[in-house]
Amino acid sequence: MERWGIIYCPKGGIIRPQKRWEKIERVLKEQDVEYDMVQSENSKSVERLVKMMVNNGYKTIIVVGGDSALNDAVNCLMQCDKATRDSIALGVIPNGVMNDFAGFWGFKEGEIEQTVGWLKKRRIRRVDLGCIRYANREGERCHRYFLNCVNIGLIAAIMNLRRQTRHLFGSRTLSFFTSFVLMIFQRMEYRMELRINSDTIKRKVMTVCVGSARGYGQTPNAVPYNGMLDVSVVYHPEVTQLLEGLYLFVRGKFLNHRSVHPYRTRELEIVEAKHAMVGVDGRLMHTPEGSYKITIEQEVINFLIPE
Repeated sequence: MERWGIIYCPKGGIIRPQKRWEKIERVLKEQDVEYDMVQSENSKSVERLVKMMVNNGYKTIIVVGGDSALNDAVNCLMQCDKATRDSIALGVIPNGVMNDFAGFWGFKEGEIEQTVGWLKKRRIRRVDLGCIRYANREGERCHRYFLNCVNIGLIAAIMNLRRQTRHLFGSRTLSFFTSFVLMIFQRMEYRMELRINSDTIKRKVMTVCVGSARGYGQTPNAVPYNGMLDVSVVYHPEVTQLLEGLYLFVRGKFLNHRSVHPYRTRELEIVEAKHAMVGVDGRLMHTPEGSYKITIEQEVINFLIPE
């Protein structure tokens, strides 16, 4: 078995992050995994550490982290030439505030032994990456890849609140309900113009989710290997419909809500979405200036999946 390069990304707000690593380390030793581990100091260091591992010849790179850390890793890998990228397999041991992409495949944070056992089998699936292409405040053309989803509008604002409150309270449940309460004070709708396939939507919209995978429950039918993006456009419901929507969201039936309008496409253009926050794989990004596009690139990353 090839030696793994492991990047350990401690959770923010955790008092003793080393304790979590000690559990993982024990399992790796029990399963005779040879590895080298480096710890990320912050969110900006993951891409630098992935680059270092690529340059040092590691062919298996495991991220111990969540969706944002995986996002950093794939964005670094996409800077490599295709031959180099195709020689590397990326894996995950869930350890983030949000682990939606890992959860899509069945990886669970508390089941370290099972996760390591699956990763050892080195079963590879080539997965898609979405890409948001935009201009920043300086007018420079930029892009960012994503594994899971892009959120535009209210949900991006809520996820940002959830991340902040999770760091503050250290509890997923408490941070979720705190975010839901704080949501009342958020701007609830945004004037948008969207172009999806042959449709043009020009009206007030509450939130848009563009998912290559399940999008934190908002694009539940999306799969990261069909070369398509699922899009959920949510118009502003009444309060009673909002509560119904929350119920359907928890039950995994989000698309059944009357205010949710689903699409499937290879490209989406956001012509206008003034003041709407944008989140990429759960992390808030600087709001793009002017119009921007979201596209899909099919089967560009080798990802280690369960048997």
